[in-house]
Amino acid sequence: MKITEQKFLALINQHKGILYKVSRMYFDKLEDQQDLFQEIILQLWKSLDSFNGNSEFSSWMYRVALNTAIVFFKKEKRKPDKYASIEIEPISPAGYDSKKDLQLVHFYKAVKELNKIEKALILQYIEGFSGKEIAENLGLSEVNVRVKTSRAKSKLQQIIKKQGYEF
Repeated sequence: MKITEQKFLALINQHKGILYKVSRMYFDKLEDQQDLFQEIILQLWKSLDSFNGNSEFSSWMYRVALNTAIVFFKKEKRKPDKYASIEIEPISPAGYDSKKDLQLVHFYKAVKELNKIEKALILQYIEGFSGKEIAENLGLSEVNVRVKTSRAKSKLQQIIKKQGYEF
């Protein structure tokens, strides 16, 4: 299936939320998230010829994004941290929901403690992918996806409770 550069950019723009979520799932620092975001787009462009149209573009995009994130994460973990960790207080836009934001902070903090497969499962689960789609994206059986997803959800609950956040 031949996709033009303009069509590719339109599809990336349409599904860029996927890239933001994957980037945020694997990295805390904004600079690292942005680097991963760029790397995913580069890998999507390089592997565009492998998209044959047998699945939704977003499903293929997830697969490439997750694989890129895992490889990128391994590379980044080996690099020494050059910068001190600085906490920056975000600016609150109009309509800001501090409770929802606190929930997201605890959620993403907990997700970072999961292994790479669990992260990928949870990310696709919250996006509403079916068990079959997740299985295809990760190369697992549907039964294995159900079992691993259930275990990952339980693990997330335990981690969040350990953080002191009450549901």
